[in-house]
Amino acid sequence: MQDAAKERAVVFDVGRVLFQWQLSALFEKLIDDPQELAWFLENVVTEEWHFEHDRGRALADMVPERIALYPQYESHIRAYAARFNETVPGPVEGAHALVERLAAAGVPLFCLTNFGDEFWQLFRPTQPIFDHFDDIIVSGVEKVAKPDPRIYEIVEARSGRSGGALFFTDDNPANIAAAKARGWNAHLFTDAAGLEAALVEAALL
Repeated sequence: MQDAAKERAVVFDVGRVLFQWQLSALFEKLIDDPQELAWFLENVVTEEWHFEHDRGRALADMVPERIALYPQYESHIRAYAARFNETVPGPVEGAHALVERLAAAGVPLFCLTNFGDEFWQLFRPTQPIFDHFDDIIVSGVEKVAKPDPRIYEIVEARSGRSGGALFFTDDNPANIAAAKARGWNAHLFTDAAGLEAALVEAALL
């Protein structure tokens, strides 16, 4: 690693970059019929509805409102709030090893994640990998989510870096485009091998 790389920082997304995430991982335990499960995930507890919590909406508002719409699924909707960690089956293969290598090399590390505040408070204590990060910017805490430019501004302010001094990886093309619009070096994550190659090319590994 070049010494100059220590002046730059690597910013990781969390869901589907560091950790697998799928709502079905929880609800396949609660709904046996595949067709019903698919309908439920398309209509009741959807990723779009979940994103409201990522943007800062409280579960105390979201859950009763959803139960009123789908009272037959009250127990399932309450399970979403109480058992969210079960939607995270485990780490993304190879990603944590890259975090550990970067940390060992002295590269400053940050996270920028669309994650609900209440769910983050449940999830963060279970994962020591986050101890490697200098700071973690959480959309639900800031009440603004990627790809809104304001959350990238928060990262710049909190990290003390901007433009090419930030290397960002995320699985969502819109989030990558927003980072590139601010001049960040941004890599669309598909797997750990691709990210490793990009980090090597950027002289961060």
